[in-house]
Amino acid sequence: MKYLNLPELQGKYRVLILSTSSQEAFMPRQTVKILDYRIKSASNEFLPQPPILSSSRWDGIHLEMHRQPAFECSRHHHTMHVIAWDVSNSPAPGERWLDGKVKSERRNQGDIAIIPAGIVHRCNWNTSAEFGILAFEPELLQQVGRDLVDCDRIELVPRFMDDRDTLIGGILSTLKDELELSQIGSNLLIDSLKTTLAIHLLRKYTTKKAKLSSYQNGLSQSKIRQVIDYIRAHLDRDLKIVELASLVQMSPYYFIRLFKESTGKTPHQYILLSRIEKAKYLLKQNRFSIAAIATLVGFCDQSHFSRYFKRLVGVTPKQFIDKSQ
Repeated sequence: MKYLNLPELQGKYRVLILSTSSQEAFMPRQTVKILDYRIKSASNEFLPQPPILSSSRWDGIHLEMHRQPAFECSRHHHTMHVIAWDVSNSPAPGERWLDGKVKSERRNQGDIAIIPAGIVHRCNWNTSAEFGILAFEPELLQQVGRDLVDCDRIELVPRFMDDRDTLIGGILSTLKDELELSQIGSNLLIDSLKTTLAIHLLRKYTTKKAKLSSYQNGLSQSKIRQVIDYIRAHLDRDLKIVELASLVQMSPYYFIRLFKESTGKTPHQYILLSRIEKAKYLLKQNRFSIAAIATLVGFCDQSHFSRYFKRLVGVTPKQFIDKSQ
């Protein structure tokens, strides 16, 4: 910030010249808008073009993929925590204003930014760009972190888009694939990815770091039997991690970890294999059509069922029936 004396004003006035970051600080607070990804098409007000992909039915998490021309968005804050992810084929530079700080970002492919809920934020892109936006409820960190962090309040640390995070990039890429393909076990897989993301954020990007687990040797025999019986009785449903974890009164994080220690498989893998085993039994009975069996064992349609069945069994359901007769 500096003052400039202008001779033509005869020394009576001084013109105040503000740097860009100082201008940001002096802007009226009422100009800060709210961006809530719980509301359909919420980002359309802030970006030139609507997203090319957008999730709509995921619980507590929202993903959008964008292809935008050069633009600048207005000051805002999010009601959810947000991770921005650059997927452009070449650098897409610009500036980001985040929690009272400003930084020029080169934005190479795979770089991520973290924008905690409630933080004043805006950004611009000097060239056309492709990027993803993942928004998730702050309660996710609280839910997963209650067994990991000795703290009543978990604070996410802001991060400018100037480097990659391989694990977060892999999670975002998998979520993008799931959004495009909507495959079997979608909710279960998304729940697992949400939990993995929360654990990673708690370990690396919060003011209080995660502590080590004291659990050992997996679930007890009675608890693993309870969960397995429940899975087998509800294979036709789109089961969720939080639903299974609640059966044994455990956080999703510990449930996933201890279930794998007990069975050698993640819940997602175990449920998929259980569906295939039940399908094999029903196919041998020759009482239902292949389409009906797909529904009975929790696949969204016959095409998804046939693809996974062949991948895991080595033959199509029709070929399996022929061999069984």
